[in-house]
Amino acid sequence: MGLLLPVLLGVMFIIFTLNYITPGDPARIMLGEQAEEWMILQLREEMGLNDTYIVRLGNFFLNTLKLDFGRSLNSRRPVIDEITARFPTTIQLASMSVLFAVLVGVPLGMISAIRQYSAFDNMATVIGLAGVSIPNFWQGMMLALLFSVFLGWLPPTGWNTPLNWIMPILTLSSTSLAVIMRFTRSSMLEVIRQDYIRTAWAKGLTEFTVITRHALKNALIPVITVVGLQFGFLLGGAIVTEQIFAIPGLGNFMITAITMRDYPVVQGGVLLIAFTFSITNLAVDILYAYIDPRIRSEYN
Repeated sequence: MGLLLPVLLGVMFIIFTLNYITPGDPARIMLGEQAEEWMILQLREEMGLNDTYIVRLGNFFLNTLKLDFGRSLNSRRPVIDEITARFPTTIQLASMSVLFAVLVGVPLGMISAIRQYSAFDNMATVIGLAGVSIPNFWQGMMLALLFSVFLGWLPPTGWNTPLNWIMPILTLSSTSLAVIMRFTRSSMLEVIRQDYIRTAWAKGLTEFTVITRHALKNALIPVITVVGLQFGFLLGGAIVTEQIFAIPGLGNFMITAITMRDYPVVQGGVLLIAFTFSITNLAVDILYAYIDPRIRSEYN
């Protein structure tokens, strides 16, 4: 918990510095190429773009602490309003994708570990390698081409109905599903070779009891770590997925903001994603104590 604030301060510094050194004049972009020079200079002064790096950095830190990210250079609306109107959609997409990845990846990894080197294990390994290797943007376009253009089963764009959710979730979750499955398999293989698992078998416990109550619970620690990291990666990966399927989320909005050099929106959006990622990792650390009694005893 104590590291959360330094991490966010570091992210704020990096975000502002990268935007500061990025080529392009926001004032000229807002007014257009036909604008006169005096108009551009006046707008730069109003926006504080003529201040020094230190002054602008200090103002950015102070305003951010007050949750004031300024106004969008394009819509002239407060950035916080623009972000909060779109961020729930991105959170929903990432949450549903990581949930799908867990519900499918963990059972596949468990079965692959229990039936090691079987036909199912080999098939799951191929699926895992494909999920890690195939780029999400290509997979999204192929899914849209197959299910929307050729078959006509699913709508190609939007986020209004459950039918709109299927292709974006499959696209965004494929890599995470493969990673979670491989980590679950590896962790389960390590656990089921332990002495206490052999003791459980010797006591005559059923396979379901040994796997779910003894093996799986002890194998979940590295899997939970991966799930927390994957959720953060999915928040970033949602930018590409939202662009492919025209989902009105934060990622799609940030792509437009980057193109238009709308620095306040970019700074606010990246900072919000970084904050969500940090809170997720904190929640994962807290969850460790509820799953592993050894960790809970250290806190006690």
